[in-house]
Amino acid sequence: MDFLISPAHAQDAAQADPFGFFVPMIVIFVAFYFLLIRPQQKRQKAHAALISALSTGDEVLTAGGVLGRVTAVSEHYATLEIADNVEIKVQKSTVSAVVPKGTIDAA
Repeated sequence: MDFLISPAHAQDAAQADPFGFFVPMIVIFVAFYFLLIRPQQKRQKAHAALISALSTGDEVLTAGGVLGRVTAVSEHYATLEIADNVEIKVQKSTVSAVVPKGTIDAA
C-alpha cells in the first residue's frame, strides 16, 4: 500500500503560507504605483500648472494640433488667434503646450 498517502501528509500539503499570496500582490501594487500611477499624477500636475499660467500673448499648441496666440483668457476658455482676424475659442484643458515665442511666424 505504498500508493496511499497518510491523512497527516495530505493536510500539511493543503495548508499554504498565508503570506504567499499577499507578498506578490503587494509587489504588483507597488510596481503599478511607480510605473503607472505616479507618472500620470506628475503629468496631471504639470498640465494643471500650464493651464493656470496661461496669459495673453502666449503661443500655444492645442491637443487637436491648432497653433495660435492667446488673445483672451477666462476661467474655462481661451481665445486663440490662429490667423489674421481669425479667432477661435477653445477650452483651456485642450491646450497641450506653450511653444516658444516666434513659433507661429516660423511655421
